[in-house]
Formats: sequence, C-alpha cells, structure tokens
Amino acid sequence: MVLNSKRGMDTGNHSSVTAFVLEALTNHPGLQLPLFFLFLLIYVVSIMGNLGLLFLIRVSNQLHTPMYYLLSHLSFIDLCYSSVIIPKMLESFVLEKNPTSFLECMAQLFLFCFFGIDDSYMLTAMAYDRYVAICNPLLYHVTMSHRVCLLLVTGVYAVGVLGAFIHTSYISTRSFCGTVIHHYFCDILPLLNISCLRDYTKEIFVMIVVGFNVFACAIAIFISYIFILSSILHIRSAGGRSKAFSTCSSHLAAVGVFYGSITFMYFKPSTNDTTQEKVASVFYTTVIPMLNPLIYSLRNKEVKEALKIALNGRILSRPA
Repeated sequence: MVLNSKRGMDTGNHSSVTAFVLEALTNHPGLQLPLFFLFLLIYVVSIMGNLGLLFLIRVSNQLHTPMYYLLSHLSFIDLCYSSVIIPKMLESFVLEKNPTSFLECMAQLFLFCFFGIDDSYMLTAMAYDRYVAICNPLLYHVTMSHRVCLLLVTGVYAVGVLGAFIHTSYISTRSFCGTVIHHYFCDILPLLNISCLRDYTKEIFVMIVVGFNVFACAIAIFISYIFILSSILHIRSAGGRSKAFSTCSSHLAAVGVFYGSITFMYFKPSTNDTTQEKVASVFYTTVIPMLNPLIYSLRNKEVKEALKIALNGRILSRPA
C-alpha cells in the first residue's frame, strides 16, 4: 500500500507517502527501447571515459599537476553523478511502472544535490586554477600547492554536503498528496509540485540556496575569465596567446554546457509542460558526465600525449 492515512493537528486529512512512481522520459512505446539502448550507451561511455581519465591521471607523471588533480575529482564526481541517475532511468524504459520507496527517493535526491553542487564548485575551483596559471605563472606552484588543492577539494565536498542536507531535509518533511513524480528521477521542483502544503517562505529559501550555488560559481568563473582574457590579450606573440587560450578552452566548453542547462531548468518561466524540464535535465544529469572526459581528452594536448605514452608503454611491456 502506497499511502497511509493520518490526521494532522492543523491541516486536516493528508497522506504520508511511503513510495513514489517515477515517470519515464517519454510515454511513446515505440521510443522506449531505442532510448534504453541510447542511454545505456551514454552510461557506458560515461563510466569508461571518467574511469579512464582517473586512471590516466593516476599513472601519468606528466599529469601530476594541480589542474589534473582537480580534474580527477571532477571525473569522480561525474562518475558518481551519472550513476545516481541513469540506472533508475533505464528501469523506466523497461518497466510498466517505475516505483521508488520514499527513502530511496530521498537518498537519490541527496546524492543528486550533493554531486550537482560539487560539480558546480569543482568547475569554479578549476577556473581559479586557470586564473593563477595564466595571470600569475611564476607563483603557480606556490599558490596551487598540494595543501591548497586539498583545501579546495575539501571545501567543494563540504559545500556539497551542506547544500544537499538543506534541500533533502526540507523535502523529506513535506506531506505529499500524490505519488506520481512527473520526472524520471527525484528532483526538488517535481517533488514540491506534488506536496500538499506549499510553504512559500521556505521554498523561496530553498531556491535562494539553489540560485546562490549557481550564480556564485558562475560569477566567480566569469570574473576569473575576465582576468584571464586580459592577461592573454597582453601576451605579444600569437603562439603564446593561442597556447594560453588552449589551456582554458576545454574548461570553458564544460562550463558553458553545464550552466546553460542548469539555468534553463531552474530559472525559466514556470509552465505545465514537463517535457522541456526533462530534456534540459538530461543534459546535466547524463550528457555532461559523458562529455566532460571527452572534452578534456580530445581537446587537451597533454592528455592525448599522456594517453599515447601509456598505450605505447603497455604495448612495449607485453612479452614477445
């Protein structure tokens, strides 16, 4: 039984939900199987890409730098991020109904918020790394020491825990008048839409936290790149400018895709059509974790060289 009836002191009859049903990405039967294999492929590529990048950074001495230390944590975050969302999403393509218990839903919400916030702040930490590398190259290894990198990463995860706790603790105390979540995973807005009583003061606070996490990071990245662009324009040689810009292009591409989809999802005008929200969320929950390792490998000369060395070393080490 999904609903247990109980009487509230001030609110009258309401329901305590013990389980939800998640909607599929689409209700068209003909698309279910193709989408299952498409997102299975995306998940496999995401897992292999992020694990491969983690392994490459681990074994390649030339990648033992602050930039790739931060990138390894971004890969770990993306690896976990996609694993929180895609497996449950795949179930919705092959099951008539995709049920999830209340505790499972809250756990998914917490991990989704945790890794989503981590992703945002890790991109900000990487922007700061690029700022120091280009604007203060002589002090780079002093400023971005191992201790500083460790503090940055610890701070990213701490903010993620705090933000996820705020969101999950608020949502978990709501009473719900419906069991069907009009989304393919447990997210903040779809859960608020089926709650019985809307406490708009607290909801505004929750959205302020979301907005702060998005815009504080976006503004920090924007300011970093203003200084970076200014420093690049002061480089006299065209080759020097090209090299400096190439070190930032991968990060800029990742930032653009991530913040573009996040902004569209959470800060667009409210509508009754959930299709747009589902499509937008597909980008930052499934596509971006797959794209990041591809962006940082295909567009990064150092990673490609490290991969060649690793592959050549493996081939040469094979017994004849």
